[in-house]
Amino acid sequence: MAENRGVVYMGQGKVEVHDIPFPKLEDPKGRKIEHGVILRVVSTNICGSDQHMVRGRTTAPVGLVLGHEITGEVLEVGRDVETLKKGDLVSVPFNVACGRCRTCKEQHTGVCLNVNESRAGGAYGYVDMGGWIGGQAEYVMVPYADFNLLKFPDRDKAMAKIRDLTCLSDILPTGYHGAVTAGVRPGSTVYIAGAGPVGMAAAASARLLGAAVTIVGDVNPVRLAHARAVGFETVDLSQDATLADQIAQILGTPEVDCAVDCVGFEARGHGHAGAQHEAPATVLNSLMEVTRAAGRIGIPGLYVTDDPGAVDSAARHGSLSIRFGLGWAKSHSFHTGQTPVMKYNRGLMQAILWDRINVAEVVNVQVISLDEAPTGYGEFDAGVPKKFVIDPHRLLAA
Repeated sequence: MAENRGVVYMGQGKVEVHDIPFPKLEDPKGRKIEHGVILRVVSTNICGSDQHMVRGRTTAPVGLVLGHEITGEVLEVGRDVETLKKGDLVSVPFNVACGRCRTCKEQHTGVCLNVNESRAGGAYGYVDMGGWIGGQAEYVMVPYADFNLLKFPDRDKAMAKIRDLTCLSDILPTGYHGAVTAGVRPGSTVYIAGAGPVGMAAAASARLLGAAVTIVGDVNPVRLAHARAVGFETVDLSQDATLADQIAQILGTPEVDCAVDCVGFEARGHGHAGAQHEAPATVLNSLMEVTRAAGRIGIPGLYVTDDPGAVDSAARHGSLSIRFGLGWAKSHSFHTGQTPVMKYNRGLMQAILWDRINVAEVVNVQVISLDEAPTGYGEFDAGVPKKFVIDPHRLLAA
């Protein structure tokens, strides 16, 4: 039997690369399944959502194999798999979805009803998401393969664009979902909260959708410098000038048509003093302030039901002091939740293959080995403007 290695959560602030079992065509309960495939992982990315767990901000158990952003080559197929064969190169949506329940049939694959006994929605290598083993590894099993997997039409063309295509498993569809649900359209003025990889993917998506001006806000000067270098306007939220004032300096008005929250529950306050402290409702409240009346706010940023490291008792249970009355008064529309990756990934694949979006450049993909994953986690946590992509078999390096 082939060996396997993976990135394992070892407690707050610590990940290690360990030997782990080679995957089997079994569900998390150990029941045999024939609708799955085993993949040799071609690329697998470190996500900001992984960092929430590694920082100890969830109830993730020690020993969890991490990784939900996976691109791979089919190595073994179950008896019931009909549309895939050994050697196919595929993108894996981070949502584990059955394709059979009501929500899957309505394209809400982020809240599949059949892949997680504790709640709607499943994901690989993530706390409370069904127990599916993560893909920051050499090999991984994917269930319901005919439904879940997006096959690339030409292997050579896909490998030539693999640094971009690796973003199809999560951050590009997530950023795009945020932009779409915020109502970005040709000529829109857009504010993106957060210059991390998802925020930058949302900015790239806004550009793809035809936004006239896309403004990215953050407290991290290095990330803001990268955002400017790839062509976006920026606002520095560590400065004492208000967000509305900084937007007015760019647009001539303190409001935007659309806004996207790509920060989530570990948000910090604004201004010199505020940026030093966590204030989880800050982003949502600021977006309501700067979004025009009847505007829309997309919220792909992660919010959790349980946060053991929260700043107060309410936030530990996902309760935030949001100025909902302001949003009501301005007739705002809000859209939250996990991105249904399959709604967007095929179209975004074509946009990549036909050079309509340069997401690898925008999010600043940096390829690392599996053994370098702990270092990648540390640098990402320190706020470097990079998207770390793990190359377990040195296929990207080749």
